Amino acid sequence: MSDTNSRTGGRALRTVILGGTALALVVTGAFLGSTDLVRVTPAQAEAVRVEGVAPFSFADVVEQVRPAVVSVRVRGETAAVALDDEGEQFFDFPPGSPMERFFRQFRQQMPRDMIPRNRPSTSLGSGFVISGDGLVVTNNHVVDDSETVVVTFEDGTEYDAEVIGSDDRTDLALLRIDADETFTYVKFSDQEPRVGDWVVAVGNPFGLGGTVTAGIISARGRQIGAGPYDDFLQIDAAVNRGNSGGPAFNYRGEVVGVNTAIFSPSGGNVGIAFAIPASTAERIVDDLTDDGMVVRGWLGVQIQTITDEIAEGLRLGNERGALVAQVTAGSPAEGILEVGDAVTAVNGRAIDDSRDLAVRISSLSPGETATVTVVRDGRTRDFDIELGRLPSTEQLASLIGPGQPDSSDPRSTALRDFGLAMVPADDGVGVTVTDVDPNSQAAERGIQPGDVILAVGDTEVSSPDEIEEAIAAARDEGMRAVLFRIRSGDSTQFVPMTLARS
Repeated sequence: MSDTNSRTGGRALRTVILGGTALALVVTGAFLGSTDLVRVTPAQAEAVRVEGVAPFSFADVVEQVRPAVVSVRVRGETAAVALDDEGEQFFDFPPGSPMERFFRQFRQQMPRDMIPRNRPSTSLGSGFVISGDGLVVTNNHVVDDSETVVVTFEDGTEYDAEVIGSDDRTDLALLRIDADETFTYVKFSDQEPRVGDWVVAVGNPFGLGGTVTAGIISARGRQIGAGPYDDFLQIDAAVNRGNSGGPAFNYRGEVVGVNTAIFSPSGGNVGIAFAIPASTAERIVDDLTDDGMVVRGWLGVQIQTITDEIAEGLRLGNERGALVAQVTAGSPAEGILEVGDAVTAVNGRAIDDSRDLAVRISSLSPGETATVTVVRDGRTRDFDIELGRLPSTEQLASLIGPGQPDSSDPRSTALRDFGLAMVPADDGVGVTVTDVDPNSQAAERGIQPGDVILAVGDTEVSSPDEIEEAIAAARDEGMRAVLFRIRSGDSTQFVPMTLARS
């Protein structure tokens, strides 16, 4: 290469280095002075290398923690399933239903030994000791409806245990071993795990107690539809039936998660398992230890995540948060928050989505005052709301009230753009969906016959014509989407519908 070419090449190289100085420093470790540049050629560049320490063997960890892991055996009583000679099953049906009456008459003609009766059942799970006096953490679904609970240690020693508290919303339960002894125990990690960290799962898969598997944290913050407070760690350590309630350890022997669920088309391990994070489990266990139950703050609204289309329909711009779809009568939010409010922050901390709002409010105590920031009619407002105590599922159902009316009126008006047919609701409130084109946008958004459209945008509707008028007005304003406020069963939600271009 000539001097001219070298100088030209050097100038081109200097431009590249100056445009990406930070990268050159990271990859090569070279320091660039104010006047001298270090020329880096592909032959001299080095691949990224991370200095880290990984255990060559998990044996030391396992040796220390396994004595604190137990198998949980539960005996209870389940409704019987009777089989006839053809293998047909006879189940219990809702009282008064046609099927219940049919089978009641049929059973009267059955041989006595074939009449279904309640029968004892046994289930298996896992758990781990978290205190020297024998407190054991497991899953609620392992011990739900239990009559007797027995825990078995690695050496085969068995103890009776009692359930001192459980929480079905997070699927956690706390047991106490009935013995005046001191037990080996483990503690929850106080450091949040990172994706890629090693984990060791110990449990009782298929009744094979003391089984150890290893893997990594595959993802965090997984929502799997298990409940309103979904926030699971995803791990790829082999987890199967019977591992439920068992611990996932880091390489320091600290519990980073409680194994709870698996994703599996076959029912066995496919490398995707879900664990309740230690931070969640520890908070719930503390409540169960103190009160035998979990007490959560309650705002009293039904909410959904603000998507791009919902933001467009409400003219929220880039705002994110949770949209108020319904305010529960008699709740702390009644008279303060309104349907259509976009909740963007609680106590000054931004809200990402509906799950984030639910978790944030539930972590506060009843009687505590929360500052709720909302966007309403384009204005940001702060409301101080004294939280109530989260009611039980049954209490919430009674507060929300009955579901949609059942309309059999044959009259219908088709909204061809969306694939909907509807009639005015029987009680005059809203419009009842009578038919949904299975290939339509409405079907894709989950709208079903029997759903009641209460409002389009901020306009309440009571007839199909009013819906057509509201949609036309939205088009005239140049909107790309419109929001239907829909009551489905006991819940109310906003459903964004994309407007067809005219």
